[in-house]
Amino acid sequence: MALAFGANLAMADPVMSEGVIRKIDKSIKKITIKHGEIKNLDMPGMTMVFQVKDEALLNKVKPGDAVKFHVEKQDGALVVTEIKPAP
Repeated sequence: MALAFGANLAMADPVMSEGVIRKIDKSIKKITIKHGEIKNLDMPGMTMVFQVKDEALLNKVKPGDAVKFHVEKQDGALVVTEIKPAP
């Protein structure tokens, strides 16, 4: 039972990565982020273009903003599913 609870807790609180917004392209729902390590994907830091799950996420940030974000692999693409300004 505790294992199931722990799995649900992990799903409710995704691993957040840190980065800086470099570019936003609302016309194609993509965002460029210079990021540190993305632990849930075992990816080192670099600058990458990501798709966004919901276009509304692009309205939460602007180029130059430090952010925390969550990215997942979905249908072969890397997709930002959550993003917020870093404290």
